[in-house]
Amino acid sequence: MPFFDQFRTLVKANINKPVVIKVIRAGAEVSLKGNVPADAMLGISVNHDNSIKSFTTNYTLMEAFPIGAKKAFTVITDNAKGFGKIFKGEVRADKALSGPIGIATLFGTEVDWIRFWSLVGMLSMALAFMNLLPIPALDGGHVVFLLIEMIQGKPLSEKFLEKAQMVGFFILLGLMVFIFGNDIFKLFK
Repeated sequence: MPFFDQFRTLVKANINKPVVIKVIRAGAEVSLKGNVPADAMLGISVNHDNSIKSFTTNYTLMEAFPIGAKKAFTVITDNAKGFGKIFKGEVRADKALSGPIGIATLFGTEVDWIRFWSLVGMLSMALAFMNLLPIPALDGGHVVFLLIEMIQGKPLSEKFLEKAQMVGFFILLGLMVFIFGNDIFKLFK
Protein backbone atom coordinates (compact mmCIF):
# COMPACT_ATOMS: atom_id res chain seq x y z
CA MET A 1 0.00 0.00 0.00
CA PRO A 2 1.50 3.33 -0.98
CA PHE A 3 -0.22 5.49 1.70
CA PHE A 4 -0.43 5.10 5.46
CA ASP A 5 -4.05 6.29 5.56
CA GLN A 6 -4.96 3.36 3.27
CA PHE A 7 -3.19 1.02 5.68
CA ARG A 8 -5.12 2.50 8.65
CA THR A 9 -8.43 2.10 6.78
CA LEU A 10 -7.62 -1.55 6.07
CA VAL A 11 -6.66 -2.17 9.70
CA LYS A 12 -9.91 -0.57 10.94
CA ALA A 13 -11.87 -2.78 8.53
CA ASN A 14 -10.35 -5.87 10.18
CA ILE A 15 -11.12 -5.17 13.86
CA ASN A 16 -11.31 -8.42 15.90
CA LYS A 17 -9.94 -10.41 12.95
CA PRO A 18 -6.57 -12.12 12.50
CA VAL A 19 -4.14 -10.31 10.19
CA VAL A 20 -0.70 -10.88 8.70
CA ILE A 21 1.49 -7.81 8.23
CA LYS A 22 4.77 -7.93 6.32
CA VAL A 23 7.47 -5.58 7.59
CA ILE A 24 11.11 -5.06 6.73
CA ARG A 25 13.53 -5.58 9.60
CA ALA A 26 17.27 -5.35 9.05
CA GLY A 27 16.69 -5.58 5.31
CA ALA A 28 14.67 -8.82 5.52
CA GLU A 29 10.92 -9.21 5.06
CA VAL A 30 9.23 -10.58 8.19
CA SER A 31 5.57 -11.68 8.49
CA LEU A 32 3.86 -10.71 11.74
CA LYS A 33 0.59 -12.36 12.78
CA GLY A 34 -1.93 -11.06 15.26
CA ASN A 35 -5.50 -9.93 15.90
CA VAL A 36 -6.62 -6.34 15.42
CA PRO A 37 -7.98 -5.08 18.78
CA ALA A 38 -11.15 -2.96 19.11
CA ASP A 39 -9.15 0.30 19.11
CA ALA A 40 -7.42 -0.73 15.82
CA MET A 41 -3.97 -0.10 17.33
CA LEU A 42 -1.35 -2.65 16.31
CA GLY A 43 1.70 -1.30 18.11
CA ILE A 44 3.70 -0.57 14.97
CA SER A 45 4.79 2.73 13.50
CA VAL A 46 5.96 4.02 10.17
CA ASN A 47 9.66 4.61 9.70
CA HIS A 48 9.93 8.33 8.93
CA ASP A 49 13.49 8.40 7.68
CA ASN A 50 14.64 9.25 4.16
CA SER A 51 13.96 5.73 2.90
CA ILE A 52 10.31 6.56 2.24
CA LYS A 53 9.88 6.87 -1.49
CA SER A 54 7.74 9.67 -2.82
CA PHE A 55 6.12 9.79 -6.21
CA THR A 56 3.90 12.04 -8.26
CA THR A 57 0.74 10.96 -10.02
CA ASN A 58 -0.30 13.13 -12.96
CA TYR A 59 -3.95 13.40 -13.93
CA THR A 60 -5.67 14.83 -16.95
CA LEU A 61 -8.11 17.69 -16.38
CA MET A 62 -11.09 15.33 -16.63
CA GLU A 63 -9.51 12.83 -14.22
CA ALA A 64 -8.66 15.60 -11.75
CA PHE A 65 -12.25 16.86 -11.29
CA PRO A 66 -13.74 13.78 -9.57
CA ILE A 67 -10.59 13.24 -7.51
CA GLY A 68 -10.57 16.89 -6.41
CA ALA A 69 -14.29 16.82 -5.62
CA LYS A 70 -13.85 13.66 -3.53
CA LYS A 71 -10.98 15.25 -1.57
CA ALA A 72 -12.95 18.48 -1.10
CA PHE A 73 -16.00 16.71 0.30
CA THR A 74 -13.75 14.55 2.47
CA VAL A 75 -12.70 17.80 4.19
CA ILE A 76 -16.37 18.55 4.93
CA THR A 77 -17.09 15.06 6.30
CA ASP A 78 -13.89 15.16 8.38
CA ASN A 79 -14.95 18.52 9.83
CA ALA A 80 -18.40 17.14 10.65
CA LYS A 81 -16.82 14.12 12.37
CA GLY A 82 -14.45 16.43 14.26
CA PHE A 83 -17.31 18.57 15.54
CA GLY A 84 -19.14 15.39 16.54
CA LYS A 85 -16.13 14.31 18.60
CA ILE A 86 -15.94 17.74 20.25
CA PHE A 87 -19.64 17.64 21.20
CA LYS A 88 -19.35 14.04 22.48
CA GLY A 89 -16.40 15.08 24.65
CA GLU A 90 -13.94 12.75 22.88
CA VAL A 91 -11.73 15.69 21.84
CA ARG A 92 -11.14 18.93 23.72
CA ALA A 93 -12.22 22.05 21.81
CA ASP A 94 -9.07 23.97 22.76
CA LYS A 95 -6.96 21.23 21.14
CA ALA A 96 -9.09 20.86 18.00
CA LEU A 97 -9.95 24.43 17.00
CA SER A 98 -7.66 27.09 15.53
CA GLY A 99 -8.22 30.59 14.27
CA PRO A 100 -6.22 32.88 12.01
CA ILE A 101 -3.05 32.69 14.10
CA GLY A 102 -3.09 28.88 14.20
CA ILE A 103 -3.92 28.72 10.51
CA ALA A 104 -1.04 31.07 9.65
CA THR A 105 1.40 28.72 11.39
CA LEU A 106 0.21 25.87 9.13
CA PHE A 107 1.53 27.70 6.07
CA GLY A 108 5.06 27.71 7.48
CA THR A 109 7.91 30.08 6.72
CA GLU A 110 8.90 28.75 3.29
CA VAL A 111 6.85 29.01 0.12
CA ASP A 112 5.66 25.59 -1.02
CA TRP A 113 2.99 26.17 -3.67
CA ILE A 114 1.49 22.71 -3.46
CA ARG A 115 1.15 22.99 0.33
CA PHE A 116 -0.16 26.56 0.01
CA TRP A 117 -2.93 25.75 -2.48
CA SER A 118 -3.83 22.53 -0.67
CA LEU A 119 -4.30 24.47 2.57
CA VAL A 120 -6.27 27.22 0.81
CA GLY A 121 -8.59 24.61 -0.71
CA MET A 122 -8.99 22.85 2.64
CA LEU A 123 -9.77 26.14 4.40
CA SER A 124 -12.34 27.06 1.73
CA MET A 125 -14.18 23.79 2.27
CA ALA A 126 -13.94 24.13 6.07
CA LEU A 127 -15.45 27.63 5.83
CA ALA A 128 -18.22 26.31 3.57
CA PHE A 129 -19.02 23.71 6.24
CA MET A 130 -18.98 26.30 9.01
CA ASN A 131 -21.30 28.58 7.04
CA LEU A 132 -23.85 25.77 6.79
CA LEU A 133 -24.07 25.28 10.57
CA PRO A 134 -27.56 26.14 11.87
CA ILE A 135 -26.38 29.25 13.72
CA PRO A 136 -28.87 32.11 13.12
CA ALA A 137 -26.34 34.62 11.75
CA LEU A 138 -24.99 32.14 9.16
CA ASP A 139 -26.53 30.76 5.97
CA GLY A 140 -27.36 27.49 7.75
CA GLY A 141 -29.48 29.48 10.21
CA HIS A 142 -31.32 31.15 7.34
CA VAL A 143 -32.02 27.73 5.83
CA VAL A 144 -33.51 26.58 9.15
CA PHE A 145 -35.72 29.70 9.30
CA LEU A 146 -36.89 29.13 5.71
CA LEU A 147 -37.72 25.51 6.50
CA ILE A 148 -39.75 26.61 9.52
CA GLU A 149 -41.59 29.13 7.35
CA MET A 150 -42.32 26.42 4.77
CA ILE A 151 -43.71 24.10 7.45
CA GLN A 152 -45.76 26.84 9.13
CA GLY A 153 -46.97 28.30 5.85
CA LYS A 154 -46.29 31.84 7.09
CA PRO A 155 -43.18 33.94 7.70
CA LEU A 156 -41.59 34.21 11.12
CA SER A 157 -42.08 37.52 12.91
CA GLU A 158 -39.53 40.27 12.36
CA LYS A 159 -39.02 40.53 16.12
CA PHE A 160 -38.18 36.81 16.40
CA LEU A 161 -35.77 36.97 13.44
CA GLU A 162 -34.07 40.04 14.91
CA LYS A 163 -33.57 38.35 18.29
CA ALA A 164 -32.38 35.13 16.63
CA GLN A 165 -29.82 37.10 14.61
CA MET A 166 -28.58 38.76 17.80
CA VAL A 167 -28.24 35.35 19.50
CA GLY A 168 -26.35 34.04 16.48
CA PHE A 169 -24.11 37.10 16.48
CA PHE A 170 -23.24 36.60 20.16
CA ILE A 171 -22.58 32.89 19.58
CA LEU A 172 -20.16 33.78 16.78
CA LEU A 173 -18.58 36.56 18.84
CA GLY A 174 -18.05 34.17 21.77
CA LEU A 175 -16.59 31.55 19.44
CA MET A 176 -14.26 34.16 17.95
CA VAL A 177 -13.04 35.31 21.38
CA PHE A 178 -12.48 31.68 22.42
CA ILE A 179 -10.56 30.81 19.25
CA PHE A 180 -8.38 33.94 19.23
CA GLY A 181 -7.63 33.49 22.94
CA ASN A 182 -6.83 29.83 22.35
CA ASP A 183 -4.49 30.73 19.45
CA ILE A 184 -2.68 33.34 21.54
CA PHE A 185 -2.39 30.91 24.48
CA LYS A 186 -0.92 28.21 22.17
CA LEU A 187 1.48 30.76 20.68
CA PHE A 188 3.01 31.62 24.07
CA LYS A 189 2.81 28.14 25.55
